[in-house]
Amino acid sequence: MMRLKWVPLLAVVLGMGGWVVTTTLQAQARSSDANITMMDNCADDDPAYDPFGGCPEGAPFPGSNSYTGDVSVAEFFALLFSPLAEPGHVIGHPSWRNEPSYISIRAGRHVRVTNRGGRVHTFTKVETFGGGFVPPLNGTMLPAPECVNPAGLEFVRYGGSQTLTGLEAGLHQFQCCIHPWMRGAIRVN
Repeated sequence: MMRLKWVPLLAVVLGMGGWVVTTTLQAQARSSDANITMMDNCADDDPAYDPFGGCPEGAPFPGSNSYTGDVSVAEFFALLFSPLAEPGHVIGHPSWRNEPSYISIRAGRHVRVTNRGGRVHTFTKVETFGGGFVPPLNGTMLPAPECVNPAGLEFVRYGGSQTLTGLEAGLHQFQCCIHPWMRGAIRVN
């Protein structure tokens, strides 16, 4: 008899826990937080990154000793293409990404894009997604016209950020012009 008294209480507790988890996930999925993080996980102890500028790229610099990653150059290139996709179709290493890859904001809001990865990235507005200016990372993709001239791009180093302002209503597409699978979209309402 005593056990039956606890059953309704247990049901309420479990139900509340499910509500909290569901509400939290919906809040994250529908976030209007105007911050995007560029990420990668290059291995700071892999000397194979040295010809590419090291990891974090350009180190040593203040704060570079606080970076740690675990993706080797060999792993990065092993996951660049997928045997499940057509030949030459770039998939890219999943740790090279933008978080979140989509946000929705009100007109007039600024968007802050911060690089927490060890490699240099761009967050470049493009009309249509395409490749970047590093041909081996493009596979069969043609470069997006906005990515062809590296001299005109804004590069964001580890720990650095850029602020996007003046975005008009509509959907805006962005990509890294080095790692072109790092894509994002911002809807301005």
